[in-house]
Amino acid sequence: MSNIDIVRAGFAAYLAQDRDAIERLLADDFVFTSPQDDHIDRATFLEVCFPTADRLRHQEILDTAEIDDEQVYVRYEYELTTGERHRNVEVQTVRNCRIAEAQVYFGGRFPRE
Repeated sequence: MSNIDIVRAGFAAYLAQDRDAIERLLADDFVFTSPQDDHIDRATFLEVCFPTADRLRHQEILDTAEIDDEQVYVRYEYELTTGERHRNVEVQTVRNCRIAEAQVYFGGRFPRE
């Protein structure tokens, strides 16, 4: 699998809430950072962030690109069950075929086209 494939598999595991799949994809020393989470570890991510897919009605990856040998850029759009739509960007680091880090940059509300 390419690094992009691994990152896409991580998004799919999140949406499906497939805990076994995400645990296989995340490195033991995985770190997650977002405007709400400052460098949280794998266990905290799995406890706090992973089980939140039920708030989504839809999510679509719009763009992916390899930045270098380890980093993958992802831009995606999602709609909450409330009807609000957003776009975010992430940079994920993949090492030894596992996601070692995710840095999330939140976008604002995005209107319907």
